Amino acid sequence: GLAAALDAGPAAIVAVVTESGLRGRGGAGFPTGIKWDTVAKAQGDRKYIVCNADEGDSGTFADRMIMEGDPFVLIEGMAIAGVAVGATRGYVYIRSEYPDAIEVMGEAIRVARQNGLLGASLLGSGKSFDMDVRVGAGAYVCGEETSLLNSLEGKRGVVRAKPPLPALQGLFGKPTIVNNVLSFAAVPWIMDHGAQAYADYGMGRSRGTLPIQLGGNVKRGGLIELAFGISLREIIEDMGGGTLSGRPIRAVQVGGPLGAYLTAEQLDVQMDYEALASMRAMLGHGGIVVFDDTVDMAKQARFAFAFCAKESCGKCTPCRIGSTRGVEVMDRIIAGQERPKNIAVLRDLSKLMTDASLCAMGGLTPMPVLSALNHFPEDFDRPPLPLAAE
Repeated sequence: GLAAALDAGPAAIVAVVTESGLRGRGGAGFPTGIKWDTVAKAQGDRKYIVCNADEGDSGTFADRMIMEGDPFVLIEGMAIAGVAVGATRGYVYIRSEYPDAIEVMGEAIRVARQNGLLGASLLGSGKSFDMDVRVGAGAYVCGEETSLLNSLEGKRGVVRAKPPLPALQGLFGKPTIVNNVLSFAAVPWIMDHGAQAYADYGMGRSRGTLPIQLGGNVKRGGLIELAFGISLREIIEDMGGGTLSGRPIRAVQVGGPLGAYLTAEQLDVQMDYEALASMRAMLGHGGIVVFDDTVDMAKQARFAFAFCAKESCGKCTPCRIGSTRGVEVMDRIIAGQERPKNIAVLRDLSKLMTDASLCAMGGLTPMPVLSALNHFPEDFDRPPLPLAAE
């Protein structure tokens, strides 16, 4: 892939990535070629390539498995990105909870440097690109690209307002590509086999393959790489073998802790960005967590608010205060206090957070809350438990 990229040149690399239909695999699904083209055309005395390996979503582990199992494909993908846009320096931002991935990536970078895959002259081409590992400090919000960039610069991990976009003013104010591990890892194969070969996989606007991470109450969890378009039911029942407990599936959360809960009747949805968005859900990083019929969805809704309250960067009021108020409202609902009035407050609060939060941390927190409320209303009207049982 890297050899083909060096032969093709910057403009051709961007064209191939664009034609392949590759979209950001970190969750946003933004077309990778458009981002690369923006950075390639941006003016700057220096440009950067940043890999977001701060894989904080519950039920996700594809980034870790790639970094530990095939680190060179990530290094190669980042080097190709550097050649494409004229960047000479890259960073892999890895979450501190991945000590093995940090060690393996560091060693792989040293080996790549010794063998001419990184450094002053990539494969003897005269093109320069080098990279290093940077370790996060356990903040979920640093998975958001601008918060990650602040952390890389040695600042507190808080979200930046956009514009300006990182593609124009990113790391240290310079044009920067920020992509997920899976996005970069797909690029060497695309450059080696061609844009059409990759685009032939998938459906609609979701081209190529998606590494799906299956976990929760399921017999066979693990990593499954498939073309877009397979149904959620096929993944859970045929590949996962159904629930580990043997009890009926009641809910499935897709897309991490900020993803929607789907019901057992919705499992025939295809794994596709647009198909899930039409159901007020999201594909995210491809994480799937299965729950059986013993789950309490009101408590899951409370957890979403509690998670946001703990992990919010605190910069914007809707997220910082809204998540805390959300926990309080859910506690009143679970305790049976004026449920109709508190559910009305819950919906109003969710709309506020969705519309007014600075980033997806607060903006998406209402997605699991409202899906739980809309699909499982009976859990929000259960007899209150005695305080001691809590």
